[in-house]
Amino acid sequence: MCTVVDSTYFETIHHEMGHMQYFMEYRNQPVVFRDGANQAFHEAIGDTISLSVNTKKHLKALGLIPEDHTNNLEEEKNPISTLAVLFYFDETFLQLIERDLNMLMKQALFKIAFLPYGYLIDLWRFRVFDGTIPESDYNKEWWKLRLEYQGLSSPVKRTSEDFDPGAKFHIPSNSPYICYFVSFIVQFQFYESLCKASGHTGPLHTCDYYRSKGAGDRLRSFLKLGHSKPWREAMKVLTGSMNIKADAITEYFNPLTEWLDKELQEKGQTVGWEGAKLILNKYIHCLLSYSLNVTQ
Repeated sequence: MCTVVDSTYFETIHHEMGHMQYFMEYRNQPVVFRDGANQAFHEAIGDTISLSVNTKKHLKALGLIPEDHTNNLEEEKNPISTLAVLFYFDETFLQLIERDLNMLMKQALFKIAFLPYGYLIDLWRFRVFDGTIPESDYNKEWWKLRLEYQGLSSPVKRTSEDFDPGAKFHIPSNSPYICYFVSFIVQFQFYESLCKASGHTGPLHTCDYYRSKGAGDRLRSFLKLGHSKPWREAMKVLTGSMNIKADAITEYFNPLTEWLDKELQEKGQTVGWEGAKLILNKYIHCLLSYSLNVTQ
């Protein structure tokens, strides 16, 4: 892949290396089992690694930021003010990563903001497949879901003659998308498990399990299974649980959640948009209620 030296590709490279490590670990399985336990896990492994390498602890270990950078939440003022900053490894980036809330906000804009979109794509597809959405309403129902789950509407008038869902590659290619939604949740479960195996103490978002034998052994025991076990059994090897849970992602963003709650209360601001009352737990509930077996 063609890259430039910046923080985006730094994260992307580690994500792709996660895929490659998975490939190598299950290489000795019979051919039919040389795959991830499910599609979501293959995507989640790379992001689990990315969560670790994005910490200040790891960046300091690699010499990418000075050792004297602080980690004091009490000194932070306004993480919103730095959102427009490009996250390159330059002076601006170094100033940004001094503050945990800024980094959590950056992560949330990617990880949390993606969840409703990742969910609604296959929700729309399933409703098309089962006939709930007739052909005449393809575009109308697409924007209805975008508004309900994301609070977004088209900037220009759209009609049934338009087919905006087709702008997303996975729809015309008929590629399942729910695996990405699931991966954005389980990656935090995987990350939490590896952090525990490494002996990490402190806030979850500060954990770097780099060079931890305990974390490495646990990860390897999971990866080498490939597709030889049902995904729930494979998940138990890594996390100790057979169920998808939102506890870890909630804990990871807890400092940011507390700060936002305080700011919103002090400023008397209302969250959301008319008709939408969805929160992260409802996304999980919807996932389970639709019985989306990601192994299929």
